[in-house]
Amino acid sequence: MPGLRSLRNRLAVIFALIIIGAIGTIYLSVTPRLEASLTSQRLDQVRASSTQYTPDVGKFFYTPREFYGDKPVPTKDGARDMQRIHADRDAAVRRFAERIGTEIIVMASREAGAFLVSDSTPDGGATSRDVQDVTREAVRTGRQASAVVTTQNGRMTLAAKPIVDERIKDGKYVAVFADSLSDVQDNVALIRRQVLISGGIALVIAILAGYLVARALAARVKRLERAARKVASGDFSQPIRADSEDELGQLAAAFDDMQSQLARLDRARKQFIANASHELRTPIFSLGGFLELLADEDLDEETRRAFLAQIRGQVDRMRNLAVELLDLSRLEAGALELRPEPTDVGQLAREVAAEFTPAAAQHSSSVTLNLRPEPIELDCDPERVAQVLRILLDNALRHTPPGTGVQVSAARSNGHVRLEVSDAGLGIKRQNMPHIFEPFFTSNEQAAGGAGLGLAIARELAERMHGRLTVRSGPGRTTFSLVLPS
Repeated sequence: MPGLRSLRNRLAVIFALIIIGAIGTIYLSVTPRLEASLTSQRLDQVRASSTQYTPDVGKFFYTPREFYGDKPVPTKDGARDMQRIHADRDAAVRRFAERIGTEIIVMASREAGAFLVSDSTPDGGATSRDVQDVTREAVRTGRQASAVVTTQNGRMTLAAKPIVDERIKDGKYVAVFADSLSDVQDNVALIRRQVLISGGIALVIAILAGYLVARALAARVKRLERAARKVASGDFSQPIRADSEDELGQLAAAFDDMQSQLARLDRARKQFIANASHELRTPIFSLGGFLELLADEDLDEETRRAFLAQIRGQVDRMRNLAVELLDLSRLEAGALELRPEPTDVGQLAREVAAEFTPAAAQHSSSVTLNLRPEPIELDCDPERVAQVLRILLDNALRHTPPGTGVQVSAARSNGHVRLEVSDAGLGIKRQNMPHIFEPFFTSNEQAAGGAGLGLAIARELAERMHGRLTVRSGPGRTTFSLVLPS
């Protein structure tokens, strides 16, 4: 349904359904139970009255002399005298029923069936069939019998009990006590009406409250939606502030954090592209210039060889930059696969340091080793550990004055293997320390060096190997430490 696509309408409908369900539960489950409970209580009252007052009703059916006591007793010689006796008994039963507040019906049990003898309320509602059924049950069992019956005047409770008294000579009588359930039904009907009226009011309030609450929630969600669309279009200028501590507030906080991270990534991406373009543009322009110069036929052989050497250097620079960019891209994408194997880290450090002997000699420096004679076994990717050491050694030789010594050390301590490359150069300036592991970062005095990707790659490799790369620097001493778990 189109109208239910809105969060406001959905929540309002949900609130309405909850209220309707609650009203239906009360109306269809609670009120019938209440009616059954009240009916059971009324039936218990009628049973108690039957047990308590049946002997008293039996007094009205003693022999005429015992019934009248000291009063003149009709002779029973004629029909008129019998009518008088019956009328006196009916009056006595009626007065007694009014006193105890219930209808009393007296039935006579004969072989031919049960016959009405006296009824305190002839139009009370209990039909002869209902009374006869409960009378027969009481006569058959010799105990009290009860029932809830539906008559033309409504539902009633009946309790019948045989009158057992040897002074009654006329036969067997059964006292039936009856009470109407009309007041119970009226009370239940009133409760049902109140449930419907109160439920209707609650339903209106719930729909209105649900709509208002949903409207407020929808407004907050709409704000997040607008912010998401701006982020999707590349606009990170408007931060999302959490306006509460509920789930939507936490979502807003998470969204704001995501937006900040995306903004940083976007800035890093733009800076990366700008720096990469700058680093590539310089050697490309340089190559173009040298090629134009080489096209001059008047160049002597020595100048031509110098230009070719420059071209070879620029090509090497571009090749190194391309390799570094590829490595960094694979690391950031998580596509670099590690191949760990048992490795003697001390021997690996010796081999890498030996590779830099020519570069150190050209730099008028020396690479010394501070290694223990025993092997330092570590389960790691030897190629990637060697790559980090190469980056650190190249960085030490590139950014220190000629004649500066470089030291490589390896040791195991506290469950870790630590590889360190130290130099005795001028140190790293304090303002540059937080940025030295950022891609393309170079200080002014280092600008003539590489592209500024080496330390960023080394840090990413260390993290991929579940290690860390740290630096300590001061005037005359800079130490890069690669710490790997053993």
